[in-house]
Amino acid sequence: MKRLDVILAVTVLALAGCGSGGSDDSGDAKTLRVLDYYSNEPDKTVYQKVLEACAQPLGVTIQREAVPGDTLIAKVLQQSSSRTLPDVLMLDNPDLQQIAATGALAPLGDFGLNADGYVKGVVDASTFDGKLYGLQPVTNTIGLFYNKKILAEAGVTPPATWAELKTAAKKLTKGKRYGVAFSAPATYEGTWQFLPFMWSNGGDEKNIATPQVAQALQLWVDLVKDGSASKSVVNWGQADVNDQFKAGNAAMMVNGPWQFPVLNEVKTLEYDVVPIPAPAAGGKAIAPLGGETWTVPQTSSKDRQANAAKIVQCLNTDANQLLIAKERQTVPTKTALQGQFVGEQPSMKAFSELVQDARARTGELGADWPKAATKIYTGVQSALAGGVAPDKALADAQNG
Repeated sequence: MKRLDVILAVTVLALAGCGSGGSDDSGDAKTLRVLDYYSNEPDKTVYQKVLEACAQPLGVTIQREAVPGDTLIAKVLQQSSSRTLPDVLMLDNPDLQQIAATGALAPLGDFGLNADGYVKGVVDASTFDGKLYGLQPVTNTIGLFYNKKILAEAGVTPPATWAELKTAAKKLTKGKRYGVAFSAPATYEGTWQFLPFMWSNGGDEKNIATPQVAQALQLWVDLVKDGSASKSVVNWGQADVNDQFKAGNAAMMVNGPWQFPVLNEVKTLEYDVVPIPAPAAGGKAIAPLGGETWTVPQTSSKDRQANAAKIVQCLNTDANQLLIAKERQTVPTKTALQGQFVGEQPSMKAFSELVQDARARTGELGADWPKAATKIYTGVQSALAGGVAPDKALADAQNG
């Protein structure tokens, strides 16, 4: 996930106190304001082209604002307070339920839209209180990248289980090169990277003080303790991890498909991706779903809302899902498109497979997810950086 959960600057109640948000009735229904955080390339240009193409048959003009990711929620809060919400709003999928809970978004069913045929986790992320509030054209997740040359020279095959991961990482560690790299900072990024290990072992975000979560954290602790992973993982973001892998300082890494363009700049680097190892043979990795969902805010212009819903629908056509996925190194969210997509983009095979069983971070806790995410990365940091035993670190974080 390129851009991770944003910590809300104020509580949901503060936004709810602003009423249902909305905007004034000024402006032509043929001009739609769009707000998103695709401010970097190639995302900015990709979405500009798709939005304009969607607007053309409607006779609509797009007035788009793309802001840095860490400022989007603050802007949404301000616009809700001043009743100037945009007509089309993109949200990071873990943020949708918090915003929907305030009444600021219109249920997409009001416009005849549904999420039939979408990956279940994606639907869960865009649903609040039984109603669909967003449609997500593409998604992403994380897998295990490996340097093909380094593994071949060491006679190591890509690991499929935790035991194989520990053995492989130890064997691949040599000199200043670590066997594996991952991201474990005290941020939502650290939680995002830990989730596949936690979930695949039966851990649950409702209570992280369990043996299942402790076992997953012990795996990370063991990798750092025996030198197979750097102690610096507690400070590395996913971009830092990618830099280590790209430079040959890590034989394997946990990361996402958005790193492909950066890695492909190194012409001599040969790599591939497999699912993150499962706890035991025959197990299945359960990864978190990333990506953004498109919504229709509650505004006072029914005509603009109707046109906004058509834009959201257009962004999610089969053709546009495939186009956006290809251009942004992401995965279409419709199950029926996976075969065609992987056939055209074979490098995305592992991620396409992971997405089918991937989970929405807000699937169980909804608007309370950020509290759980904070507990998770707090426990991980306490164990990795503070030397606290995993079971105690997680109990302290859960009850803190």
